[in-house]
Amino acid sequence: MQILIIEDEQPAAKQLAKLIQSARPHAQLLPALDSIESAIDYLSTPQVEPELIFMDIQLADGLSFDIFNQVKIKAPVIFTTAFDQYTLRAFKVNSIDYLLKPIEPEELDAALHKYENIYRPVPHLSLSLISQLKNALITPSYKERFLIKVGQQLIYLRTTDVRYFYSEDSLVYAITFENKKHLIDFTLDQLEQVLSPRDFFRISRKIILHLEAIHRIHTYFNGRLKLDLLPAPADLEVIVSRDRVSDFKQWLDR
Repeated sequence: MQILIIEDEQPAAKQLAKLIQSARPHAQLLPALDSIESAIDYLSTPQVEPELIFMDIQLADGLSFDIFNQVKIKAPVIFTTAFDQYTLRAFKVNSIDYLLKPIEPEELDAALHKYENIYRPVPHLSLSLISQLKNALITPSYKERFLIKVGQQLIYLRTTDVRYFYSEDSLVYAITFENKKHLIDFTLDQLEQVLSPRDFFRISRKIILHLEAIHRIHTYFNGRLKLDLLPAPADLEVIVSRDRVSDFKQWLDR
């Protein structure tokens, strides 16, 4: 935190600097300024932009409010003065607090806390982290319907009506709860990307099934599982691949 002190009395400036360093040891104090003229010169083209300014109101060459008429001050200001008649005027500029001299350490610490609560910098977020947060907040959109051809007509098949998909001779079919078979213009790999993982699971290279398609589960040799489906496939053995058994059980047990 870069702090600038504008104070025309050297002992007061040193005492204030000491209090600040005691309250915030990591703060960096810029060279103190002692007049309106020097403050305007510095703040017009600052070598280091202050993040917070402690400003005495009565300086040797006038009231420090004149500084605001000559230069745009970006940093918040904590005014310090032995008089309280300037309170209202102070809060019409960049003031976030008003400390009466002699300044008490507790009051200084409270003023710094106030500054930190208002102006605490936002942590820098990388583009990758922003992307991750964005993806986490966006609810995934999964496929709701399939456009399919039946004879010379095009109809749509609701995803919720499908009990399982399977591949055969490089073609993919959807079986509905009414045991109707439809050719789907998707590969199983593509279907994995568009189907809700809450409802569908790929048990092998050849089958993706809906939770409600499972009728019975049997243990099978080599650590695999054998499933009875509804509707029951005529010539299809439904086996959960050994490398998918663990994930399949977790899917069922969620």
